Amino acid sequence: MASTHLCHQISRPPQGRTVSFRRLTAAKPAGISLPTYKHVGNNRSLAVRTQTHLKWALRLSIVDQSPPTSTIDMKQLVNFLYDDLPHLFDDQGIDRTAYDDQVKFRDPITKHDSIGGYLFNISLLKNLFRPDFQLHWVKQTGTYEITSRWTMVMSFILLPWKPELVFTGTSVMGINPATGKFCSHLDFWDSIQKNDYFSLEGLWDVIKQLRIYKTPDLETPKYQILKRTANYEVRKYSPFIVVETNGDRLSGSSGFNDVAGYIFGKNSAMEKIPMTTPVFTQAFDADKSKVSIQVVLPLEKEMSSLPDPDQEGISLRKVEGGIAAVSKFSGKPMEDVVQEKEKVLRSNLIRDGLKPKMGCLLARYNDPGRTWSFIMERSTNMAGGVFAGLVP
Repeated sequence: MASTHLCHQISRPPQGRTVSFRRLTAAKPAGISLPTYKHVGNNRSLAVRTQTHLKWALRLSIVDQSPPTSTIDMKQLVNFLYDDLPHLFDDQGIDRTAYDDQVKFRDPITKHDSIGGYLFNISLLKNLFRPDFQLHWVKQTGTYEITSRWTMVMSFILLPWKPELVFTGTSVMGINPATGKFCSHLDFWDSIQKNDYFSLEGLWDVIKQLRIYKTPDLETPKYQILKRTANYEVRKYSPFIVVETNGDRLSGSSGFNDVAGYIFGKNSAMEKIPMTTPVFTQAFDADKSKVSIQVVLPLEKEMSSLPDPDQEGISLRKVEGGIAAVSKFSGKPMEDVVQEKEKVLRSNLIRDGLKPKMGCLLARYNDPGRTWSFIMERSTNMAGGVFAGLVP
């Protein structure tokens, strides 16, 4: 895993992509409409002179239409959003006085054209999904435009299995120069290509996340999702501790009984340590010739307080955390399947301008009610993921 510098690289809006709230209006773009000229007989020189004049007029028009100097304190509005947006779904709520009465809200599957509809949408999400809204940054991206990047994690409480839905993206907010208030709010999701309302791709993205995808209810390393695309997630992990030993291959189980024995009491204090999830196998080189199998220890444990392993080849290690890209899948993790998943993940990361580090991890999440040997060797209904560390 790499340093957390990458979270800014992942989160930064693409260079040159600025969306203005003026996109919401039906007005035609300003400028000069160029007529079509046909070359007829000896009129060629006239046509050339006319086209030259029109080009000059167009350049003049562009200069004349440069935006006036803004009298709105955009820095103050940026700071306001840093304070206000985290209250989207809590009891305090956002400050409605900062918005025009006819504020226009759009996301891929929802639209409203008033502050009442905007607040209704917030209330609906709050009551049905219990959203956890995480604001990453806010910055000015236009004369009357501010963009924010966020993560929203929701649980749909009406379904018995309470599926978790994750969305990451940007919000582009337009400011009315006459009032100094927000007049538009456009959401763009990282997970889809077609973000205009109404997006069938966006609706399908919601439906897919409602499926039953259950992992054991055990403690797991803490992380924050910085970006969720259609093919992978980018996560920022907090530090955690593992007990590990040498493995044979990425999808193998060799050495598992030894590291599992440590948490079952085969240590210097004969202490039994609670089980966690997942089980990691990590390849450190491109050829996957050096593999480690790891069990994650409870987060409250400190290296200084853990008992020593009583078996050679077993060691404790603190993983410092950092940024990792993750591709989730289910099914039996055969070696060829895992390697293909890693190959596709790396290809997607490079395509998106990210830099995967050498090596990878396989994480396996299994039902702890079955025997460990059965889970590690024969399970066909496990959930897992391939991890690739990222560099800035």
